Amino acid sequence: MIRRLAGRRDERRPIEEGIRRQPLRPWQIRDRCFNVRRHGLDPVEIRAFLYRVADELAVAQTALVAVQEENVRIKNALREWQSAQSANRRYR
Repeated sequence: MIRRLAGRRDERRPIEEGIRRQPLRPWQIRDRCFNVRRHGLDPVEIRAFLYRVADELAVAQTALVAVQEENVRIKNALREWQSAQSANRRYR
């Protein structure tokens, strides 16, 4: 048992070390395939979990886009307000 564990690669570390990876997309999670092992996990359970994670990721990414758009809108409004305040002070 210890020999097997000692020879194992750290599974939490990505295979492509040092490469900048793009964010996962929901379809990538849904389409992910795993190697079949002799005493592996239930493929139906894995697929259901991956679909759940993909759905949650889709919601999070949609919310992120909405927040980023709102951030741009607020920054633009602040710039306009600051410009107006600066112009008002010049003409006093």
